Amino acid sequence: MPRFYLSPEHATLDVGVTLDLPAAIAHHVAVIRLKAGDTIQLFNGLGGAFIATLTEIGKKHASAEIKLFMPEETELPYALNLVQGLPEGSKMDWIIEKAMELGVTSIQPVAAQRSVVKLSADRADKKMAHWQGIITAAAEQCGRNRLAQLHAPVSLNSWLAQQDMHKRIMLSPRAETSLADWARHHPPQAISLLIGPEGGLSPDEEQAAVRHGVLCLSIGPRVLRTETAGLASIALLNGIWGGM
Repeated sequence: MPRFYLSPEHATLDVGVTLDLPAAIAHHVAVIRLKAGDTIQLFNGLGGAFIATLTEIGKKHASAEIKLFMPEETELPYALNLVQGLPEGSKMDWIIEKAMELGVTSIQPVAAQRSVVKLSADRADKKMAHWQGIITAAAEQCGRNRLAQLHAPVSLNSWLAQQDMHKRIMLSPRAETSLADWARHHPPQAISLLIGPEGGLSPDEEQAAVRHGVLCLSIGPRVLRTETAGLASIALLNGIWGGM
């Protein structure tokens, strides 16, 4: 069943309501050749999803009547915040998409010493809009009814200085304890997972993180790329804690 996200600002979703779909969704409906009477699923990020029937389809518009509310959720039973050192190129797009599929609650891009990408204020705004679109599309695809919260990029030092209710973990090949061993001996809980950019975090950054109470753990004997490390760690935690 095709799934579409409607922001709460655009429309109020409720059983019995007939609404005009946004132009982008109407275009998508036409592209995939849906017809009046076909069923779609709508969600607004506030929880649950709505089953709707397309009532009218034109060249540039479409409308649907909401028939049923489905309260089921696919969220993890614990919060996972991915704190990702900004990578080069389109790697962040891949990381965000796959992190959404794996169930992360929020994503915090950070600029570290070895981050190649430097975002000006204007460029950061454009990237945020682009990444938000990836989050929305990933939620539509993977069946999540809630969007991960996307935080504006900050420096690593700024993030370290923030108060965080989550347990903060940093991955480092120099750590003596593995993430897997730690997870097996601790109950499921809210985690902020810090991943360095290409080249990892510098020794000074790792020391600063430890001074701020960040736990240093390893992901295993092999050195993983930045676009692999966070996703592998999330999957590992989900496997041990029953979130897969």
